[in-house]
Amino acid sequence: MYKGGTGQWAYFLHRLSGAAIFLYLLIHIVDTALLGWGPKYFNYMMQLYTHPLFKLGEIGLFAAVLFHALNGLRICIFDFWVGATRYHSQIFWGAMVLFSVIFLPVFYIMIQRVHF
Repeated sequence: MYKGGTGQWAYFLHRLSGAAIFLYLLIHIVDTALLGWGPKYFNYMMQLYTHPLFKLGEIGLFAAVLFHALNGLRICIFDFWVGATRYHSQIFWGAMVLFSVIFLPVFYIMIQRVHF
């Protein structure tokens, strides 16, 4: 039984971010396949991507990829350094600080491109 804590949240968020990235890849495959149906459909789909909700989705995609990558590196640390499991919470929060340091400036730049 799960008792909560950073390990459970790291596991849950890693799976959630992976599923979000997979969903994006499926959508990307579909929009690329629309090119085979003619430029009319492809251009319509590209026009949809200029909508503010899609721009916010790009920010969410960046957050998901960044979190998934940093958490994956955290998992690699555990694979190669057995003693790291004693510090799993500190390593998780260190990864979250690194996530914030990278994400916040990029968020600031990307949010300026969203026009409501």
